[in-house]
Amino acid sequence: MRLSDFDTAPENELPFNPTEPATELQADSVAAGEAATMPTPAESQSVLKNRNFVILWSGQIFSQLADKVYLVLMIAIIESQFQSENQSISGWVSAILIANTIPAVLFGSLAGVFVDRWHKKEVLVSTNLLRGALVLLVPLLLWLTKGQVVANLPLGFEILLAVTFVVSTLGQFFAPAEQATISMIVDKPNLLSANSLYTTTAMGSLIVGFAIGEPILALADTFGASIGLGVNIGKEVLVGASYAIAGILLILLRTGETKQIPTGDEPHVLADLKDGVRYLGEHKQIKGALIQLVILQSVIASMTVVAVRMAELLPEIKASQFGFLLAAGGVGMALGAVGLNYIGQKFSRAQLSLYGSIGVAVALVGLSFSQSLWLSLLCLVGMGVFSASVAIPMQTTIQSETPEEMRGKVFGLQNNAINIALSLPLALTGLAETALGVPTVLLCLAAISAMGGIFTQKYNSVD
Repeated sequence: MRLSDFDTAPENELPFNPTEPATELQADSVAAGEAATMPTPAESQSVLKNRNFVILWSGQIFSQLADKVYLVLMIAIIESQFQSENQSISGWVSAILIANTIPAVLFGSLAGVFVDRWHKKEVLVSTNLLRGALVLLVPLLLWLTKGQVVANLPLGFEILLAVTFVVSTLGQFFAPAEQATISMIVDKPNLLSANSLYTTTAMGSLIVGFAIGEPILALADTFGASIGLGVNIGKEVLVGASYAIAGILLILLRTGETKQIPTGDEPHVLADLKDGVRYLGEHKQIKGALIQLVILQSVIASMTVVAVRMAELLPEIKASQFGFLLAAGGVGMALGAVGLNYIGQKFSRAQLSLYGSIGVAVALVGLSFSQSLWLSLLCLVGMGVFSASVAIPMQTTIQSETPEEMRGKVFGLQNNAINIALSLPLALTGLAETALGVPTVLLCLAAISAMGGIFTQKYNSVD
């Protein structure tokens, strides 16, 4: 028996069923890319009246918080069990980060192909429950392997690498299933509001995870010891339970999926993958939106590297406090996401993405001339606000213009492209900063953002 056996159609809480063909009036409005597709403030509020969206959003809160705190958890375990005195932690952490990144590059696109073949609710529930179980098993596995060495590395650390690899792999399936589900349970006029709320939540979990993740884990250890869980176990329980709660909440989700899952004669996985690539090539609105998202994510990834050097150069803070700069960008994105709920209806998605790309460029130019902490923080908040006006409308375009049978493939390709876009700048920006300096790198990023926004406007005309 499967979870889908208990899944029934969503309640009659949507103005129309997004899986059904649009009426002529709806089709004309969407095709024209008019601001009429943007939500009014009243419509923005109505998305929280959608029971299924609230369930999906609640699951996202716990799942994303667990994702962000997971890496902090791994660092805490390394510090307490594997790092020697006077030894740099960088090598240990780099290995964990590589194990976390490899699945995104290897499986991002393929995961989307399989998600199209599987029941979305089952994917959402099982990936969270499995991740939760793996994290909860970590203390036992480390205890069983304590003191053992394989290939000159502690066996316990190798287990952390394996667990990280599997947790990240499961995340590659969760991401396209989540994006596809949003399109299934939220009607098109409310997609912008739904994505705004999702982006706000993602930025909030990012800030919480990296800014206060360590004290939260320490508090969990203290609380766990006080109730008899044992010493240094509470933090694993906190992260594992967050995944598990997300999975349990998502059991209540009703997607209304009626498509029968094929049992034979399915196309080869690579054929499905080529089908997704072909679809992107033939639909320029979706292709343009994806290109803009990749450019934006590349700029943001580059800023994570530049922020460390900026913190070192600014007299008011130390290099180790670069997180304040990144948090300012996160706050800006959250503010931009909230703001789109109120002004998004006044502009088309194409206009929002163009203004946002130029706004990011202006903020980066200002940042390149800044020698003050407060001016730098202001520019970073501005960059975050304008980034939201690119990311949210473009994600909404991909969701609204992609048919249900293609969503897993398209979102998988998107996930793969963005993960690569996040990885390459991490390797190249440090070299560029060393050779050219921070101001020059920031100006180059500004030019990339502006040109990307202008260039992709040609894709926003009707296919």
